[in-house]
Amino acid sequence: MRKIFGIIAVMLFVASCAGDAGKLIKPSRFETEVDGKAVSLYTLKAGDITMQVTNYGARVVSLWTPDREGNLEDIVLGYDDIDDYLKNKGERFLGAAVGPYAGRIAGGSYSIDGQEYVFPKNDRDNTLHGGFAGLDRVVWDVAHVSDSLITMSYYHEDGVEGKPGNVTVMLVYSLNCKNEFSVYYFAQSDKKTHVNLSHHSFFNLKGEGNGTINDHVLQINASRIIPVNEGLVPTGELADVEGTPFDFRQAKPVGQDLDMTHEQLAVAGGYNHNWVLDSVSEEGEVELAASVYEPVSGRYMEVWTDQPGIQFYDGYFFNGSMKGKKGEPYASRGGFALETQKFPDSPNHPDFPSTLVYRGAPYHHRCVYSFGVK
Repeated sequence: MRKIFGIIAVMLFVASCAGDAGKLIKPSRFETEVDGKAVSLYTLKAGDITMQVTNYGARVVSLWTPDREGNLEDIVLGYDDIDDYLKNKGERFLGAAVGPYAGRIAGGSYSIDGQEYVFPKNDRDNTLHGGFAGLDRVVWDVAHVSDSLITMSYYHEDGVEGKPGNVTVMLVYSLNCKNEFSVYYFAQSDKKTHVNLSHHSFFNLKGEGNGTINDHVLQINASRIIPVNEGLVPTGELADVEGTPFDFRQAKPVGQDLDMTHEQLAVAGGYNHNWVLDSVSEEGEVELAASVYEPVSGRYMEVWTDQPGIQFYDGYFFNGSMKGKKGEPYASRGGFALETQKFPDSPNHPDFPSTLVYRGAPYHHRCVYSFGVK
């Protein structure tokens, strides 16, 4: 496994090139210990973009990209001090790696080979993004850092919050001279368990704290969504988007159809659903899943993945009580998340893509966020 990870790191490092920094956060604001492990802040640069990452929750803290005039803005929501993340003020998952199971598990349980496993319920009657002790709330071990790449790992022990298997999770965050931010996950377990990992940055292409994302123009290459019940867990159906506000096959502003009458908008309060991607790539290959364009700045973003689904969450839970790095409040729909993954609650839906991993059957996941201007 170390050999595999080392090869990946070398390949990504070779592809990188130098970039310029924006107004960066001082690393000293993140230097602390959590559960006896050191927390730090790391700066990566390549092409026209600069990113800062902390190993607490493997979080992207800042991401600076230029607009069409070359002006840099930090386009991810977050805090400029580790204490604000530790206090869990407002939205918990800002910029984090989420898992061991991204998304909701209905009723906080699933069964493997007839044995039921029960987990703490941290989201009404469900387990969300790994429970109370998910990957966003631990200190990851940093294996390697270069100018444009960081590799981290975490050993998730068998039985933590009821989850089966000793699971080793490894990830690579890298930047390259094509202005791409790549995420690579690898996980293996010593016995059968379910793994579904994702990345949870909230983006605002105007810049964090600069209003809402309602006018961002979104396209999602998907003809179906997974409807949810009042607990925001899948009903088990796959619904066609044709003629609904969930049809983003042709690019349109995020806020364009939010006033339409539709049961799923009413149930969720907005967009917080998993889209079933039309093009499922061959193993190891990534396909274009979604794109976002912000017309004032000209910033443009694409999301590529080898996963079958993408969760689009429009950030409607933000209510202005949180203030970000510039001291500006995050209003409702102040940022969006596009989380590539398999499907929420797959362990309880045999017809969904399997998330089962076990000895000899590891987990792989690639996602690329590509940035440019129009």
